[in-house]
Amino acid sequence: MTARIIPCLDIKDGRVVKGVKFVGLKDAGNPLAIAKAYDREGADELFLLDVAASSESRAATLELVKTITGQISIPLAVGGGIGRLEDCRRLIDAGARKVAISSAAIKNPGLIAEVAAELGSQFITVAIDAKRTVQGSWTVYINGGKLDTGKDVVDWAVEVETLGAGEILLTSMDRDGTKEGYDIELIRAVTDKVDIPVIASGGAGRLEHFLEAITIGRAKAVLAASLFHYKELEIGELKDYLWENGVKTLREEG
Repeated sequence: MTARIIPCLDIKDGRVVKGVKFVGLKDAGNPLAIAKAYDREGADELFLLDVAASSESRAATLELVKTITGQISIPLAVGGGIGRLEDCRRLIDAGARKVAISSAAIKNPGLIAEVAAELGSQFITVAIDAKRTVQGSWTVYINGGKLDTGKDVVDWAVEVETLGAGEILLTSMDRDGTKEGYDIELIRAVTDKVDIPVIASGGAGRLEHFLEAITIGRAKAVLAASLFHYKELEIGELKDYLWENGVKTLREEG
């Protein structure tokens, strides 16, 4: 069994920030310094998400992508404010290995097919922010978790796979930043219905949480932010733990 370990850098005004359940953002450091540290520590991949997503921040993010990819060896995936094929092209040209789209995919599902056709499915990740309903299912939120689309998460996951997405970044808004553990029920609900890789996000707090997402949830990758940023858990420590429990990571497999 193989899985990827992915730290995530949420970027606002050129700095890494982190909150809880998508609110209360606090400064967490310099993105280039943090990216280089994760590269050294053995992360398999790195996600950079522009949480402001204004036209000004997109331009700054493009420069940041060029700077970071010039100084790290691991793949960088970039999301936030991407609404057109041209946005994707610019990020790939700047050095991003993949682009992640969320709100734009809901508003224009054809964008997924367009990017997949022009650039290849391997370049597109669809980010799905999920929140549990009182009925026990999950709905898709967009605009940084501010707008409930009313769209069922599992149905949307199946649709984005059909449209050509290469993978899904699945974030539990209910668990985000809580360190209470990934929403295994949510992850499994999606992985049972799609064949493309699912990245589990939202709620990691202990070593066991990562293992559960991979072995029970069947996630192909696990993403975390504050746990790594604040050195509550080292990537090497996590990799050793997973290895001892029968899970290899991408760098070890390669």
